[in-house]
Amino acid sequence: MQTPAPSPPSFPDPKREAILRHARRSFITEGYAGAKIEPIARDAGVSTATLYALFDGKAELFTAVIQDAAVDFDRLMRHVRTASGPARERLTGFAIAYAGFMADPFIRSVFRLVMAERPRFRDVAMRFFDRGKADFGKVLIDALGELVERGELRIERTSWAAGQLMGMIEHPVFFMPLVTGDEVMPVRAVDQIAADAVETFLARYGV
Repeated sequence: MQTPAPSPPSFPDPKREAILRHARRSFITEGYAGAKIEPIARDAGVSTATLYALFDGKAELFTAVIQDAAVDFDRLMRHVRTASGPARERLTGFAIAYAGFMADPFIRSVFRLVMAERPRFRDVAMRFFDRGKADFGKVLIDALGELVERGELRIERTSWAAGQLMGMIEHPVFFMPLVTGDEVMPVRAVDQIAADAVETFLARYGV
């Protein structure tokens, strides 16, 4: 049974932030099995005793790293939610943010760890990913509804249309690298993938 990570402190702790930053990098590059507590502590400029005082082992540290990533995600979502403007501008802003989220190596590392360590980390990792997709999906569906009401788009089912736009982004920036172990990466830049997806979307649903 995995022990939940401790709640983040109410004020920033530089040592904790440094540990999480270097732990995230280590988990991405080394995987869960390869990541070691001592090098993480050394790179963060703290003793292993300090690290263990904050996190009760590697499993708890990994859970905290995912929770810390969720905080970063919340900041990104606040920016996406406040976007406004005409359809192309608004959808492009969304698409770039979503592509950036899905292209983050940490997101892929979480999924690879889920596959490798399913009994241990499945729930915490899937909650993070499902929350991300659900939040992005709701933001996009709401935006599409507003654009339909303004007469800029013609869509019968906004949930389906949202899934199509997100799918055009997910395949090249997330699923292709995931299944190939990053051996096959997108040729196009993330921003170009987002722009191409919006162009295709508007060709189908634009007025």
